[in-house]
Formats: sequence, structure tokens, C-alpha cells
Amino acid sequence: MKIINSVFEKSSKTVNQCPDNNLPEFALVGRSNVGKSSLINSLLNNKSIAKISSKPGKTLLINHFRINNKLYIVDLPGYGYATISKKIKEDIKVIHKSYFKSRKELLYTLLLIDIRHDIQKIDIEFMEFLTNNYCPFIIVFTKSDKLKFNQLDKHIENLKRQLKDYWEDFPEMFITSSKNNTGVDEIHSFIESTLKDYII
Repeated sequence: MKIINSVFEKSSKTVNQCPDNNLPEFALVGRSNVGKSSLINSLLNNKSIAKISSKPGKTLLINHFRINNKLYIVDLPGYGYATISKKIKEDIKVIHKSYFKSRKELLYTLLLIDIRHDIQKIDIEFMEFLTNNYCPFIIVFTKSDKLKFNQLDKHIENLKRQLKDYWEDFPEMFITSSKNNTGVDEIHSFIESTLKDYII
């Protein structure tokens, strides 16, 4: 998929405020500091379109980025924050529930996991939430550039072993690095392939 143009369209506090033009959506979500904004910038071929903050948990809205006037990349609030208030955590849960249960334009969720760390209970719970709400998802491992080449395969196999305790059939997986654009072309191809079956 060639990126001809990409623009930030809007931020929404609720699902009802999201764009209503029926364009298909691919949503990104993950734990705190997983590299979501950096990956969005890589996918959209624009290093500054999604604001990167050193403070985890800055994304508390539903952010829509339009690509080629054909689809949206959706930046959702993350989960698993330790430094935000209980009320904000509850607000984020409400956003997740309403978006994933009612957003008919959603085609796939990209669930981001930092490849350096073990899969956490909260990641598994979010996968189960998506499955229970009939939301197909892929797993995107981020920050692969932080590992030495000879460590990468070992970490991937370890993560697959952890997932095997919960899933008979693995979701499709992608290895990415926003620093050197590893995996970006593969995700573009996945999106393009998925769009071929989409009917407005």
C-alpha cells in the first residue's frame, strides 16, 4: 500500500463523535509506552502526525488519521497505566467498550506488545475481550531494534510459548521497529489485502 496522503482528521471523546463516512478502520491499542504513536507515524509515513510524549498515557481520546481518503488508522487510549487516576482508567474502559462493541467500521485491531517484555495478564485479558466481542486482531511486536539480532528469535519463541497457554491458533504476528521501519511494509500489505474484502 503506497501512502499518497495522510492527515489527522479529528479527536473524539466518545464513539458517537467519531467520523460517520463509513470508511474502514484499523485501530491501534496497547499497554503504556508500547510505542503506539511512533508506529502510527511510520505507518502514515509522517514523523510528526501523531504526537509522541515522554509521559505515558497522553492519548485519552479516539484519534482518527485518514490515509489516501480510503481508510482510517485509529489511535485508541492505551491500557495498563500505573500513574493515572482511577477515574481516568474507568473512562478509558468505557471508551474501549463502546468502540469495540459498536464501531461497525472497524475491520481489525492491531494489538501492540513491546517485544522486550513478557506478555502480561492485562494483554491476555484484552485479547479475550476482543475475541468475545468478535473483533479480529493481529499482534504487532514493537521496538525490535532494542534487541540484538541474536536475541530476537529467542524473544519471539518465548512470547509464542506464553501465548500457547491461551491460544490454539495464534493471531497473525508482525515484528516492527519504528526506528528503522521494520515491518511497516508487511502491515501495509496486510491492510491492503484486508481492504479487498471490504464492502461499504
